[in-house]
Amino acid sequence: MAEWVRLCGIAEAPAEGQLAAAEAGGVSVCLSRVGGVLRGMLNVCPHRQAPLAEGWLDGERVVCPWHSWEFDCATGAAVYPEGERVAVFEVKVQGDEVLVNLGEG
Repeated sequence: MAEWVRLCGIAEAPAEGQLAAAEAGGVSVCLSRVGGVLRGMLNVCPHRQAPLAEGWLDGERVVCPWHSWEFDCATGAAVYPEGERVAVFEVKVQGDEVLVNLGEG
């Protein structure tokens, strides 16, 4: 069941090609903007629990700041190393707020 909660105000959302961290419902989310689209993923690298929002974007990939693991913004699948994954969250803008779906679907 979808559980849409406020993540941040649109003014706090990252600019194009940037990352930002925000928290909703006790979950830290790495928010990215690529091609004008906001996307959210868990803000924790599965390798050493680095905060992904402190990394950078390489095209549509979030690069971990500690050891350069790379995760696709849309799917959470690792480009390197293969087989790893980060949870992704659906994101939408409603008025002046950015909402994130912390539920299942």
